[in-house]
Amino acid sequence: MHEVEGRGRHAFALFQAAHHAGPLIWILPPRARHLPMLRGLPEGVGQRLHVIRPITEIDLLWTVEEALRSPAVGLVIAEPSSQLSLTAGRRLQLAAETGQTTGVMLIREGQGSNAAETRWHCDPIAGADHDSTLHHWSLNKNKKGTTGSWILHWNGATAAFNLVSEAGQRHRAAQASG
Repeated sequence: MHEVEGRGRHAFALFQAAHHAGPLIWILPPRARHLPMLRGLPEGVGQRLHVIRPITEIDLLWTVEEALRSPAVGLVIAEPSSQLSLTAGRRLQLAAETGQTTGVMLIREGQGSNAAETRWHCDPIAGADHDSTLHHWSLNKNKKGTTGSWILHWNGATAAFNLVSEAGQRHRAAQASG
C-alpha cells in the first residue's frame, strides 16, 4: 500500500496504471463529483479500468480490501474521504500482501496512515515554456529505502517519462567549437 498526496496525485495514479498490467480498479469516494475520462487516459488504461463508487466510506474500505486480496487485479487506486486508522491501514497492507497486488491511496494532505509502505507528495509545476506536464514528486516516507525528490516530464500518452535535470551554475564561459 502506497499513499499519494498533493495536487498531482491523480497524475501519479495514472502513471502507475500505465505501468501495471492486468485489471485496474479505481474506487472513488461516495460523493465523488468526477470520473476518470476514458479518452484522456494513457493508452491501454481505459480498456482495463473498472470504476467503483461505494455508498459509504466503510463500503469503500471493504471494496479496497477485497480488490487487494484478488491476485487477478493489477492495481487498486482508492480515494478515501477521511484519514485511515492504523488498523484500517494495516488491514489494507495485509490484503495487498495476500493478493500480491499494488494499492495506491490518494489521500488529502496530512491524512496518511502509519501502515503505508511509502508516501508521496506530487504536484504539477509550470515549466519555462508553460508546459503543464512537468511534475515534482517527493518520496517523503519509505519503509524499505531512501527518500528523495524528482522533477519529471510526463506527457500522459505513454508510460515513459523523462527526468529533468536542475540547471547548474557555470563558473566560466563555454568554449566555442570550430
